[in-house]
Amino acid sequence: MPERCRVILCGFDPMLVRGYVKTGERALWFYLPDELYQDYKPMPGDKIVGKLLAIYDGDGNKVEEPSLDVEWPTTKETGYAVLIPASVIVKYKLTAFHFIEFEIQKIKKLKGYIEKELEISEDVAETAEVGVKEKVKEPVYEEVEVYPGEVKQRKWWPDDKMKLKFKLAFVPPA
Repeated sequence: MPERCRVILCGFDPMLVRGYVKTGERALWFYLPDELYQDYKPMPGDKIVGKLLAIYDGDGNKVEEPSLDVEWPTTKETGYAVLIPASVIVKYKLTAFHFIEFEIQKIKKLKGYIEKELEISEDVAETAEVGVKEKVKEPVYEEVEVYPGEVKQRKWWPDDKMKLKFKLAFVPPA
């Protein structure tokens, strides 16, 4: 069963997020509940599998209820922070002045890589010769269910603290 949490998004100001979204760099993230981090010890490269349940603006208003199944990576420095993909940032116009409700269902722990050979086909060949085999490394994960048979809710941003005095609006990428 899952761990439910309501967290504030962390990241850069909306103008930097605008640039990072275009370049694919990290722009926004959130931190896992401390107890879950200690119990499961997610590492860089692991993925957090769950459901994005709700999005709140900096005034504490629920602005979206996407019920979106997601698989988001942890940062390359630590398994404690979870990256929000650029597509989600743009679709829901997220900033570091938003809160999300999230249900963590599984952790996909990176166990290593297997090497595979892929044949280059006509539709992807730009500089390589068609029919040439290219070696690629594919990640291998072990799925670990979070708190089987239980529902936890320990990191929950209080309603009265979701009204921020200072907020900046989303700036879409150009």
